[in-house]
Amino acid sequence: MEDRPSAIGGYEDWPGWVRSRPVLDGDATTREVGGLLGVPQPGTEPDREAGTTPEPTPEPPTVRTWQRDGVAVTETRWSTGFGPATRAWILRPSDTVGPLPGVLALHCHGGVKSIGAEKLLRTPEASATAERVRRDLYGGRPFAEDLARAGFVVLAHDTFAWGSRRFALDPLPTSVRAAVHGAEAARVADRTTPDTDRRYDVAAGAHEHVVAKAAGYLGTSFAGMVAHDDLVALRLLRSLPGVDPARTAVAGMSGGGGRSATLASLDPDLRTAVVVAMMTTTQALFPAHVDAHSWLLATPLGPEWGLPRLAAGWRRHDLLAISLADDELFPPDGVRAAHRELAERYAGSGSGRFEDAILPGPHGFPPEAQDMAIDFLVGSLGG
Repeated sequence: MEDRPSAIGGYEDWPGWVRSRPVLDGDATTREVGGLLGVPQPGTEPDREAGTTPEPTPEPPTVRTWQRDGVAVTETRWSTGFGPATRAWILRPSDTVGPLPGVLALHCHGGVKSIGAEKLLRTPEASATAERVRRDLYGGRPFAEDLARAGFVVLAHDTFAWGSRRFALDPLPTSVRAAVHGAEAARVADRTTPDTDRRYDVAAGAHEHVVAKAAGYLGTSFAGMVAHDDLVALRLLRSLPGVDPARTAVAGMSGGGGRSATLASLDPDLRTAVVVAMMTTTQALFPAHVDAHSWLLATPLGPEWGLPRLAAGWRRHDLLAISLADDELFPPDGVRAAHRELAERYAGSGSGRFEDAILPGPHGFPPEAQDMAIDFLVGSLGG
């Protein structure tokens, strides 16, 4: 009988690791959301590739550096303790000294898992996949670079299941084979995308259901594992030289916006959150839009914890919510209702400031929205 291939390639150590970790602890809100999502408590773990055990808040090693258009970039890596190592980039304004506010830039889902944070910056290798995603969803702009030029230290990392943290899908898991073989035309339809990336992204789309199923077996969730990786990165951002740990923010679009909203209810020390193209009431997704979203949104939070409540968190942080009026992924009535709910949650309670906008256009992070986000972060954190 033919051996059955691993369904969690590259993550065979994940089950043992997650079973050894406690669930995220903290105040009542952190415990509740962390418990619902099954977020493992981040902790210091050995870097198996380097063969060392880092300090509790280690400065990540430098892989390489470069400068472009007033931005100094350091590529780095670290281990979360399971699965492949995380690849990340630290961006700083070239001519500014600290301490500076820090922003964790969160890449989108986009149906593209072959890359992660490369969607937000330009690397020395010209990536046709990254350029396509930036063109289609980010107005052609490298958002993380623009943030750094505005006066922030920016950390952009590949999160769980993306880029360097992706699952190994060669050989394909048994349940994924039919979906991938049936999508042969889709794999080669876009000639601007390398075939290897396209092939992987088709497979990863089908495989996300497998990852979510595995996470459920382990007592966590797909979104909970992504939140774990994001919390590791946020804590590392605060420990970087030249970063003011009291002035840190998260910002993201689409799936990155959902990640930003989740962190707003998991980290009480967060100063600012920007959520773009990821705001709706949960009930508005039924019946016609529930199938439009990934497992990042389809989380086991229950009816009490929709996106507006997640993004509002303790209401001590400043929050900017930007939605798109012609966003095909969200029903307009649900978007408007969610923005009203956010305004009501911030009215007369908490110390945070709330601003919002519903801009014309389809799903994405257009230049106008990026400019609004950067201006809001400068006003909130002092760029």
